[in-house]
Amino acid sequence: MSRLSSHWCWHWAARICQLETADQDASSHPPKKQLVKYSIIWLNSSMNLVAKRDFKDSLFEQFALIGKALSSGRRLELLELLAQGERSVEELAEQAGLSVANVSQHLQILRSARLVAMRKDGLYARYRVANDRALKLWLALRAFGEAEIAEVQHLVRNFLHDRQDLEAVTVEQLRSRLDQGNVMVVDVRPEAEYQSGHIRGAVSMPVAELERRLKQLPKRKTIVAYCRGPYCVFADEAVRLLRARGYRAQRLDQGFPEWKVLGLPTEVAVTTTGGPV
Repeated sequence: MSRLSSHWCWHWAARICQLETADQDASSHPPKKQLVKYSIIWLNSSMNLVAKRDFKDSLFEQFALIGKALSSGRRLELLELLAQGERSVEELAEQAGLSVANVSQHLQILRSARLVAMRKDGLYARYRVANDRALKLWLALRAFGEAEIAEVQHLVRNFLHDRQDLEAVTVEQLRSRLDQGNVMVVDVRPEAEYQSGHIRGAVSMPVAELERRLKQLPKRKTIVAYCRGPYCVFADEAVRLLRARGYRAQRLDQGFPEWKVLGLPTEVAVTTTGGPV
């Protein structure tokens, strides 16, 4: 309860006590009893209103912490990177082009809003998206921007304009082709991201290694390449290279996080002993 509201309510509580004391000394005045009765009812109602106001103020302020955490483009980029798997502060700093100190500050804000979690790995801290709810929140925010903000659409069209000649495969289409067994799925993200989690059955082939490993890919099947998400161009680069070398290749129009959040089959890489990496 705010100091002003509390002071106001206590003022009226004290006034009612004065009325009750005066009423005991002058019981021959019924109207005063009625005044006390209605004053108590009014005070209880007023105090309830103040309590409700304070409750709503506090509640929505807590929700606003989430909005504040999402109000930085840099923090959104860090969330997208963490959606691929765990990373250290140093790894995030390198991939996001930020200083370690700056990344640390952003991560603390994301942690305070429960969007990011941290675990200790020896002397180092490793960060990840806190849970699927946090991931869904970021994806929902991104989808809203894509649908409602014209500048987002303009930026995407301008930067990814040469994507038009690359045939995209939807998640539903890929699921159907996997059931038929006539497609090979290639994860062209960095190896560490593949190890943290990937589409079940996908082969890791980072785009930087693709050309020297072409002989590992069958030409009788269509190759579907995927990466971090719809704005990642690793899959675009992979499809262009594969087509230039005579392969039938397409890109998935979404990334691993979108596949995962739909509850579709995923797996993590395993060591030679059979345990997760």
